[in-house]
Amino acid sequence: MERTDDWLSQWIYYLASGLYFGAVFLRALLVYRNDPVLAEVLALLLTGLVLFFSEPFISRRWARYFPVYLVLQSVLVFVLLVTPGFPDFFATLLSILSMQAMQRLRPRLGGLWIGLCALILVLLLVRNYGAFQAVALALVYSAGNVFYGAYILSMRRAQAARKQNQALAVELQTANYQLENYSAQLQQLAVARERNRLARELHDSVTQTVFSMTLSTQSALLLLERNPSQASAQLERLNQLARSALSEIQVLVSELKPGKAAKGGLISALRGHLAGSRYPEDLAVSFEVMGDQPLEPIEEQGLFRIAVEALNNIVKHAQTSQAYIRLHLAEPFWMEIEDQGEGFELSRAQDGGGVGLSSMHERAIEMGWNLLICTTPGSGTCIRVEKAPVGEGKG
Repeated sequence: MERTDDWLSQWIYYLASGLYFGAVFLRALLVYRNDPVLAEVLALLLTGLVLFFSEPFISRRWARYFPVYLVLQSVLVFVLLVTPGFPDFFATLLSILSMQAMQRLRPRLGGLWIGLCALILVLLLVRNYGAFQAVALALVYSAGNVFYGAYILSMRRAQAARKQNQALAVELQTANYQLENYSAQLQQLAVARERNRLARELHDSVTQTVFSMTLSTQSALLLLERNPSQASAQLERLNQLARSALSEIQVLVSELKPGKAAKGGLISALRGHLAGSRYPEDLAVSFEVMGDQPLEPIEEQGLFRIAVEALNNIVKHAQTSQAYIRLHLAEPFWMEIEDQGEGFELSRAQDGGGVGLSSMHERAIEMGWNLLICTTPGSGTCIRVEKAPVGEGKG
């Protein structure tokens, strides 16, 4: 019998086998104690015992040994059953073989073997007991064979199910580990992408503004020495650049605060941003809201950051005094940020790898919305982000 992790089934198997062998030995001694055939009976029983204990070792080296073993043991039992006298008790040894057969053979073959043993048992017992008594005895012994065989089969299937469950648990644990690693990689990738975006934004906006401030400061210092009356214009320019740099830094800092839109809702967050941000005094931003249906937190956060990015681009590039934010919180959901400024060539801006446009596209994709940009040089810009219909792919 194969070694398994089910110690209960092993214990029952070896206990039953030991009791059956012991009972058969004692009964043989009592029945044949004064009979010359006793030596032959004991020799056959000892041969069966040696086969029983040697089978596991031989099977490890010869995979096809078990059918040979089963035939040899069966023949020994059948030989014992034709011994003169009342040898029916030798049929109890078939219970041990039934357990082994159901453990090592396919269930159908094991069942066929038990049925064949029952038929042979009837034929062998008829000689000593007559037809009716032989059938009765065969049914009794076969019932034991079926019971023990069914028990071993159920334990075998339970062990197979447990091994399968353990394998599935290992696969699930491996999948969870891979998923955790994948999630961690995604988080690291998202953090790296956000850092790169902020770094590019600092380089493209704040760094350039500070460089312009440096030039204006140098010009003002020169004018103070040569023509003080013209220095005021450079100082005013320096003041505007400083305010612009402060506004750009505030926008970047606000993007580093997660969940800003979720704290008081998208409408409250946008109004608070417009009230607290130091946009140029000559830029008026009109904010219009239509509808009041709720959005998911990820959608509110994404729309907030898209609006802030679009306003930042207006301040830097549009050269306009008026901008509009329109928020439509009803089917179909959409948001527009529009200005009547200088506009730009969209294809050139996209090919140039501008951070602002790519960032807005990425945020729209992340929340499952579509982003459209309508602009031409001299005709202003309209950025529209709208919720994709149900069933439509993200992009």
